Amino acid sequence: MGHKTKGLNAGNRLVARRKQSRWLDKDFVTRALGLKLKSDPLEGASQARALVLEKRQLEAKQPNSGMRKCAKVQLIKNGKQITAFLPGDGATKLVDEHDEVIIECIGGPMGKSKGDIPGVRWQVIKVNDQSLLALRQKKIEKARK
Repeated sequence: MGHKTKGLNAGNRLVARRKQSRWLDKDFVTRALGLKLKSDPLEGASQARALVLEKRQLEAKQPNSGMRKCAKVQLIKNGKQITAFLPGDGATKLVDEHDEVIIECIGGPMGKSKGDIPGVRWQVIKVNDQSLLALRQKKIEKARK
C-alpha cells in the first residue's frame, strides 16, 4: 500500500483502506471476533457460583517466595474447572471441599492474573452464601450445611 488516495471516489477507497488496516490491530481482532468471550469460563458474567473440588497451594513467581492458598473449583453453570485464589489470612481454614463458593475476577491487567500468582485470574468472595471477609474478621460464624 502506497500513499492515501486523492480525487474521485477517494472516500470509498479511504473507507476500504481503513477497514483493511484495522485487521492488523491485535485488539481490534480480539474484539471483532469475540475471542475474549469465547475463552472466558464465566461466559461474560462478573461473578459465578462454583463447588470446591480441592484446596491447593501454588508457589509465587520470582522474585517472591511463598505458598499462595488457592482452591480448584468447578463452575455450576458449565462444569468448567478453574483455580481461584483464597484472599487473606486464614481463609483456607474457612473453605472446605464441596462448599459452594462465589468467585469473581481478581482484577489483574486486561483480565489476566494479578501479582505473583501464576495463571490464577479469579478469587473467592463468598462461602455458602456468607462473605469470606466477614468470616475472616469473625463477624459471623460459618453456617452448618
